[in-house]
Amino acid sequence: MYMLKCSDDSIYTGLTNTIDRRLEEHRLGLNKECYTFKRRPLKLIFHQEFRQFEQAEYYEKKIKKWSRSKKLALANEDFELLKDLSICKNETNSENYKK
Repeated sequence: MYMLKCSDDSIYTGLTNTIDRRLEEHRLGLNKECYTFKRRPLKLIFHQEFRQFEQAEYYEKKIKKWSRSKKLALANEDFELLKDLSICKNETNSENYKK
């Protein structure tokens, strides 16, 4: 599982079994339909290896739903910020329930 920072400042999250090969494919722009094609150059900001494909797939799907701030906190290993950004702050949160 990996994250790329794109030239437009967006963050692409992907999954591969060979990181070097996949990064080269992104760099060369081999797939014109790929999200990153028009957003090159790209910078690898995070990658994590998993023993099982299912774990990597689960993690990738989860992170794709995260906010940009949360993805950057993970990439920067800012685990305190990541923890804060993970707290539900909407009014339906049980912490906000008024008795």
